[in-house]
Amino acid sequence: MGFSVLLLASCDQLKDLTYATAPNPLELHGDSVAISVTVNIPPKGIKKKVSVEIAPTLGNAKLGTWKFQGEKVTGNGQTITFKPGGTVTFTDVVAYDPSMEHSELGFTGKVFKGVKEKTKEALPYTKLADATIITPLLVQTSFKPIFATNSIPEFTRDTVFAEINYLKGKSDVRAAELKDKDVVALMEWIKIAEADPRIKINSISVNGYASPEGEGVRNTNLSDDRSKSASKAFLELLKKAKSTLTVDNNGVKGMGEDFITFQRILQNSTTIKQEDKELINRILRDVKDADQREQKIKELGHVFNELEKEVFPGIRRAVISIDYTLTGYTKEGLNKEALLTKAHNNPSGLSAEELLWVSNNLASDNNAKLQLLNASLNVYPDDFALLNNVGAMALVQGDLTKAKTMLDKALNKKDDSKTKNNLAGVSMANGDRATAKKMLSQIKDKTPEVSYNNAIIMILEGKYASAISSCGSEGSFNKALAQVLNGNLSEASKTLAGSNDKESADGYYLKAIIAARSNAGVDAVVSNLKSAISKDKKYKEKAGKDREFIKFMNDATFTSAIN
Repeated sequence: MGFSVLLLASCDQLKDLTYATAPNPLELHGDSVAISVTVNIPPKGIKKKVSVEIAPTLGNAKLGTWKFQGEKVTGNGQTITFKPGGTVTFTDVVAYDPSMEHSELGFTGKVFKGVKEKTKEALPYTKLADATIITPLLVQTSFKPIFATNSIPEFTRDTVFAEINYLKGKSDVRAAELKDKDVVALMEWIKIAEADPRIKINSISVNGYASPEGEGVRNTNLSDDRSKSASKAFLELLKKAKSTLTVDNNGVKGMGEDFITFQRILQNSTTIKQEDKELINRILRDVKDADQREQKIKELGHVFNELEKEVFPGIRRAVISIDYTLTGYTKEGLNKEALLTKAHNNPSGLSAEELLWVSNNLASDNNAKLQLLNASLNVYPDDFALLNNVGAMALVQGDLTKAKTMLDKALNKKDDSKTKNNLAGVSMANGDRATAKKMLSQIKDKTPEVSYNNAIIMILEGKYASAISSCGSEGSFNKALAQVLNGNLSEASKTLAGSNDKESADGYYLKAIIAARSNAGVDAVVSNLKSAISKDKKYKEKAGKDREFIKFMNDATFTSAIN
């Protein structure tokens, strides 16, 4: 900011000393306050056998002793010759503590002639500079979180199906089968699909199957007959429903004996012993001829009876499958209200990707977003993106314990820069700048959020030019603050005017500092201070102590605004 020159009254051993302090007021940079005091000793200003010990103080801190001496003293102080006089400069860097904010740099001094202290000529307490400008601490320390995002695919390919079951060796469709729940549900779906322009039916297939008993050729023919009878019955249902759908003959196929389904039902059986399951599987694996395989299974006696009761009936069937594409999920056709309602009421009915999209795009505010994310995490507790976003939202809302718990889980699932950035934010909020800096340094992808968060640390470390660059082109309070601290006042005003803080309490207070530094006058300073104080009362007390406004402290206009 500037420097001061003070004159010390003469005494017998010393005379007409002057002191220059730079800067004045003292300034916080990084975590410390740098001090430079130059003592000017005029010609014949210090007797040849005199030495001086100066004991400076700043707030509650006592600094090291500063020493200078006449030319005939053999001590370790800086030597000043008697006739020409000279100057000595003392520098120090002091770790900042809050007692230095509303304080001053001053000293007392001892004068010695030889080894004898001249107590009557001791230097009285003298103020050297006001202390301390702590404007870097105005930095907004909340890190920008990074949320996992996604886009729901523009189309979804899926299949709906129903089964028609048959009696052993039969291929006729029983009327009761057409009233089963899966067939009724399929017909209801067809009704909805034909009325929904977003749904395109790609193909319909009717596949018949036989259980692996009986002759192989006969089962092949039986499965073919079942596909045809099921297709015929399905076409009659479509006609009755006045549907325009039809079944292409190429999609009607007999698939023969269904060993895949056989093995699946067998594996899920709770009545067939495990050793019998393993025996059956060995037969299926080792006996390639269908007729021999059937005979081997029949020879199992009671096991075959269990198969007949529990396994084979589920294989004797025809499956009606409809392959379709649902389009417009991210277009105008998306029923956002219905999707949001489903996410609230039945989140298990949506995929993790859908729930993530809903929380990011349809939540009305942060509370609603967190509610959706928590519900989604109950359904998908191991999903990385949901864990990261719950942690990020908890960080935004100040729940640091929950934020760290969720983010640690996310990082265990996936080594991801988003989560590391957010964990750095938790450390910063807990006052652990070192860990926050270390975590950010591990991120290779320097997204705008990561760069902005790095800029916060740079400001606190006194690296203002680097902070300006790291803030990027977007206007923000922190960028404007870094520009002020770097001496770019006009650029700071422009940045602040384009930021979200241009009319906030923080923004107006920074405008007052800019006005003070640019010598815009007390009226400009006070106008902005009044606006800041009207939005946040804490700035009234702060302005009264802030060394940014030291030159206005006795101005009536200024004092009336802060009292």
